[in-house]
Amino acid sequence: MAEERSIYFIKAMYEGLRDAMREDETVVVIGEDVDRSIIGATRGLIEEFGDERVKNTPISEATFVGACIGAAAAGMRPVVDLMVGSFFYVSMDQVANQAAKLPYMSGGQVSLPIVYFTASGPSGSAAAQHSENPHPMLMNVAGLKVVMPGSPRDAKGLMHAAIKDPNPVVFFQDAVLGGTRGPVPDGPYQIPLGEAEVKREGEDVTVVAIGALVNRALRVADKLKNEGVSVEVVDPRTLVPLDKKTILDSVRKTGRLVVCDNARITCSAASEVAAIVSEEAFDSLKAAPRRVAWEDVPVPFSPVLEKRVLVDDEKISAAIRSTLATATV
Repeated sequence: MAEERSIYFIKAMYEGLRDAMREDETVVVIGEDVDRSIIGATRGLIEEFGDERVKNTPISEATFVGACIGAAAAGMRPVVDLMVGSFFYVSMDQVANQAAKLPYMSGGQVSLPIVYFTASGPSGSAAAQHSENPHPMLMNVAGLKVVMPGSPRDAKGLMHAAIKDPNPVVFFQDAVLGGTRGPVPDGPYQIPLGEAEVKREGEDVTVVAIGALVNRALRVADKLKNEGVSVEVVDPRTLVPLDKKTILDSVRKTGRLVVCDNARITCSAASEVAAIVSEEAFDSLKAAPRRVAWEDVPVPFSPVLEKRVLVDDEKISAAIRSTLATATV
């Protein structure tokens, strides 16, 4: 087992990317400011790998996202830094109509091993156009895999695995996690896509939490333990493909489900998880599933209004208490 250190989430992403680049010379990094990396995930790569493998681009997301499709079809493994989750809207035609569909439409003759990664979600009054978490929308695009880790350890292992995957993968770095720290093995390793992890064992209620909400759910679970409530916390880590078995096994044990998702509640990842559990584990439910997500509005700039919209500890705790108080379905 490699030695572990406590490092920042963004540094863990960098290490996963660096390890993949050292292993395979066809891995190239393309995107806005990747040579200096304002956010940090690509900082230092140009010094090690040079400007032939670390390519800075103009601010034209649709253009370089499309260029990477051609690069992947020609045998490269491009890793695309989109910087901000909202920029997926600018490049949506290239991502959804080209990258996601060409392997299928070519009958498997074209392989597109591309990773699109971005910092996403609210980070403190960044306003509506820079606070999006578009993972539910991209979950609906057949042909994409979608990853959203909640810890530095998972970020490093999932980044390396995503780059090795032969399919287009979207990797979301929840923006507020960038400066958080956690134990991470020193050497290269991969965490397989499509494997959830039970972050905390419990008996009374299952909380499925995504991205930055994993830490919130664990904090709420610690508080409720003092009240005699045993909360099991499950982190999907990969949203597509979704590890249904781990989630269903947990709900069949606890009989209750709360899903926490930093996205608007309509058509959210939380909605998909709740639907799966309702269809496939209905006979195990002691109460209706609860979703904790944003209101269906753009994320406000105002700190007071932003706080009202977003998921916090109190909303998670209230949902858990509600499902525990509900009579058997």
